[in-house]
Amino acid sequence: MTESGEDQELTLIDHLLELRTRIFKALIAVVIILVGLTPFARTLYSYLSEPLVRHLPDGASMVAIDVASPFFAPFKLVMLLALLLAMPVVIYQAWAFVAPGLYREEKRLAKPLLVAAVGLFYAGCAFAYFAVFPIIFAFFTAMAPEGVAVMTDISRYLDFVITLFIAFGLAFQVPVITIVLVAIGVVSVSSLTRARGYVVVGAFTIAMLITPPDVISQTLLAIPVLLLYELGIVFARLLVRQPQSSTSSGEESSEG
Repeated sequence: MTESGEDQELTLIDHLLELRTRIFKALIAVVIILVGLTPFARTLYSYLSEPLVRHLPDGASMVAIDVASPFFAPFKLVMLLALLLAMPVVIYQAWAFVAPGLYREEKRLAKPLLVAAVGLFYAGCAFAYFAVFPIIFAFFTAMAPEGVAVMTDISRYLDFVITLFIAFGLAFQVPVITIVLVAIGVVSVSSLTRARGYVVVGAFTIAMLITPPDVISQTLLAIPVLLLYELGIVFARLLVRQPQSSTSSGEESSEG
């Protein structure tokens, strides 16, 4: 084996060892938060179910259909919360691994975009809990037919709210996605501006596919997406250096 081949092999081994270290640190952060939250699993689930319980009829309550649901539903919630709260550490470890291979301009955009992505995901989850849940659960319980007791299973409720959390968390990534597309040259700010009509249709269509089949939750998801799309256009103008048009460059060359 040549000397260059040995150097490449050592470099690959070093990268794999560093990747293992980064993954291990991320897992440690998740485990620490999981251990810290586990004693409060029942309290956290009660807080999560409060938007529904508040609107249940008098005498009604949530139920556990499966035998192990009273244990597994709160624990599943704690596991998801641990992963969510440890996300800044996980993203930092991923950034520390890939950052040495990035150019200066890529680093300049990547850092604020990663921070914004995490913050927007948290904001989407908070918006779903504080703004969307009270409205849709009040609507669902009020629309129950006469003689039907609203008694939701705790596991199915958890799956339902997790779906909404993920949907709103991902939907709030629209500004980040917009800036990235402009930065890599896939689209321009002017083309994004002209595509507003298509974005309106697409936002309501996607909201219809990823939210429960009711107009309220679909509208509450589509409207923030449209507002965040406009916000992404504004920040794309500020952060991304736009290339000069061919017309202006031609005028400059003729003047020269």
